[in-house]
Amino acid sequence: MNFRSRLCNHDRLLGILLTMPLPALAEICADAGFDWLFLDMEHGSLELRDVERIAQTVNDRCPCVVRVPINDRMWIGKVLDLGVSGVIIPQIRNAAEAGAAVHAAKYPPRGGRGIGVGRAARYGANLARYLENADEEIALIAQIEHKDAVANVEAIAGVEGVDALMIGPGDLSASYGKPGRSDDAEVQSAITRVREFAQSKKIPISLFSPDVDGARRAFAEGYTLVPVATDGLLFVRAASDMVKTILS
Repeated sequence: MNFRSRLCNHDRLLGILLTMPLPALAEICADAGFDWLFLDMEHGSLELRDVERIAQTVNDRCPCVVRVPINDRMWIGKVLDLGVSGVIIPQIRNAAEAGAAVHAAKYPPRGGRGIGVGRAARYGANLARYLENADEEIALIAQIEHKDAVANVEAIAGVEGVDALMIGPGDLSASYGKPGRSDDAEVQSAITRVREFAQSKKIPISLFSPDVDGARRAFAEGYTLVPVATDGLLFVRAASDMVKTILS
């Protein structure tokens, strides 16, 4: 089963968020057993050429799903032409924005994605098969990370082509005027509302977790797509623990 099939099947999928342009690090994470890699072009330093190199390194062994910088037809098309398994669209606030993302990600007649002969189509050698199957094999995940999106979550989820919802607790807390306070009662209430709605409609639901305990809790609460930590967080913690252990 490809990534989208597993996602829509509600399989538990553990990922890690990668922000650094290091194919070797992606390979280490793939070998460690993560189900998917979250490649972040919105906040990380990844450029298109970095995503392509990482995909060339690991995508056949561990699916790469890319968060594009913005909800934009050009960015979505360029990223998908690299042959990744899906896209995460940040800051979706209403059904119209979700529909625009789907239109950019799907080929005609379902959408308006342009036809190219990049890595996804094996540089043209596999174009016919790719065009036939891409719409069914590529996952599109809408990020719910603003209070407007919480209010419009039913309409967003109702857009055909949106495969899953991903809650972004950091930006969500900021939209309530409480940046970084994702544990605040109002923010937690919004998160719970989105999760319970998605689960009632059997829509795959995702939540970023900064640490192991958070990821375990997310799975226990019914989230099925769980990215945990970032490459930077992992190294910061490991380096700090090493220094403390040696010098204590």
